[in-house]
Amino acid sequence: MIKKQYGLIGKDITYSFSQNYFTQKFKQLHLTDSSYSNFDIDKISEFSDILERFDNLKGLNVTIPYKQAVIPYLDSLSKKATQIGAVNTIRITKKNKLKGYNTDWYGFYHSLKPLLKKQHTHALILGTGGASKAIEYVLQKLGIAYKFVSRTKLDNELTYEDLNQEIITQYTLIINTTPLGTFPNVEEKPHIPYQYISNQHLVYDLIYNPEKTEFLRLAEQNQATIKNGHEMLVLQAEKAYRIWSKRFQQD
Repeated sequence: MIKKQYGLIGKDITYSFSQNYFTQKFKQLHLTDSSYSNFDIDKISEFSDILERFDNLKGLNVTIPYKQAVIPYLDSLSKKATQIGAVNTIRITKKNKLKGYNTDWYGFYHSLKPLLKKQHTHALILGTGGASKAIEYVLQKLGIAYKFVSRTKLDNELTYEDLNQEIITQYTLIINTTPLGTFPNVEEKPHIPYQYISNQHLVYDLIYNPEKTEFLRLAEQNQATIKNGHEMLVLQAEKAYRIWSKRFQQD
């Protein structure tokens, strides 16, 4: 009998890492009373329907495009989720209160830090969605200067058209937070001048499927150090599980 239901809130998430990861984890831990499902919704207002339909929900993950949109539906936020302005983990208490957390920052921080070298003082964050908020938080924590890159011009941000040799040479850490290149659209990639990437660069893609996106492949061709999002996902998932299990330090 399923007493504890967990799941992922998102849109077009059949490819999701989380369902397979937690299903296997529950098996390894012999948690026969626990189950994990994908809740693929077209709009965030459908979130309320899920809460009504599943009265045994204990925890949820949140992915694109709802990491910010879900916040008004929650009763409270952790300190870090408040600072970041995005939620990817929800714990449901015994009193059916919903508390939002962000574990993306934890996964990104611990997967990025071992790769940093002295030249990685300036970063470009490609994309301005919910996932980018955790990246911004980590770069601030590490003291790395950064600029957002988006399709439309916003204050203190760059557009893809702004990127030139001078900028790419200065910004030696480049992080893709967009879904461009995710399976099955593996030919897609952020439109940056890849020819200016060098062996001084660290290029990080939050995407994990495929293992090597076109973005990473082109960077690697120019001798950059590359990293995909798989380790970040595992680390954030383990942190989420500790939150659901209440085996965590309050943040």
